[in-house]
Amino acid sequence: MFPPAVPSVDPAGVPSGARVLDVREPDEWEAGHIAGALHIPLAELPGRLGELPGDLSDDDRLVVVCRSGNRSGRAVAWLSQNGYDAVNLDGGMGAWAASGRPMVSETGDTPAVL
Repeated sequence: MFPPAVPSVDPAGVPSGARVLDVREPDEWEAGHIAGALHIPLAELPGRLGELPGDLSDDDRLVVVCRSGNRSGRAVAWLSQNGYDAVNLDGGMGAWAASGRPMVSETGDTPAVL
């Protein structure tokens, strides 16, 4: 039996200023991420729930991202079970970059998806 599908959004459907949670590893984050995103690696998420925004409205769901959408999909499923309104970024940072959406890096180099 397959787990239930999680809600997802295409990169083009993410509004400017959306609340984004990046669940990738530190080296992936440093190479390139969405400006303003909150970085909490997937393995650390259960212990860092207090860092998530608590004032999300129906029009302001938490967009969760990883490299390809697999880890973020697991995070969305877990967050949903714990009462958070979250949506998976379909295709992850790879799709974000391919669609030409802006990225920043922590290294000073051109942002990249690892």
